[in-house]
Amino acid sequence: MSGASDVRHGTGALGAVDRAMYALEKLTALISGYGIFALMLLGVVHIFGRKLFNAPIFGYIDIVEIMMSALVFLGLAYTERLGGHIRMELFVSFLKGRWLWAFELLGVVIGLVIVAVLTYYSYTHAMRAYHSGDTTIDAQLLLWPSKMIVSVALGLLFLRLLISFWGYVRLLADPTREPAAVPEIIDVEEQAIRDAETVGVDVDRDAGRRA
Repeated sequence: MSGASDVRHGTGALGAVDRAMYALEKLTALISGYGIFALMLLGVVHIFGRKLFNAPIFGYIDIVEIMMSALVFLGLAYTERLGGHIRMELFVSFLKGRWLWAFELLGVVIGLVIVAVLTYYSYTHAMRAYHSGDTTIDAQLLLWPSKMIVSVALGLLFLRLLISFWGYVRLLADPTREPAAVPEIIDVEEQAIRDAETVGVDVDRDAGRRA
């Protein structure tokens, strides 16, 4: 996984598309983060209101149900761009050059198929909820907006995977090119160093080489 400061957009048309998509992904991730924070504050208010004043927030469980389903999905594309999803690299870590990019490309193709199916059926599910007026049990809140947000978030993930597909095809054609518009692949040691630097720890990167 790489940090936001390590994102390489590249140049040309691919770089321009990647930068535009990355800006949108950051926005949705920011909305998700603030939404989760607001949900946390809502929980605090609900608990104190119930314990101190016997006045809990009406429909609190319904609100949590609606917000969580939407907020969790909004960060999918951003996390995919940073390579933040869990990866199984037991065999891939030994690959180099075209073999590595071929396997990464295969993973993206499989992801595209799966996300396309999920996007389609989540959209049809949201439309069914819209036409039927489906609501939560307690507060009778409409469910279709949160379900539609899930569909939109999956659509953004599909677009991100398309850009990754472009990036890996470019690398497969010429493995000597600098990776761009794809998640940076780093080893465990480099990830540990970056995590330490993120919290302000000064790491001597040359110590391992001298040893």
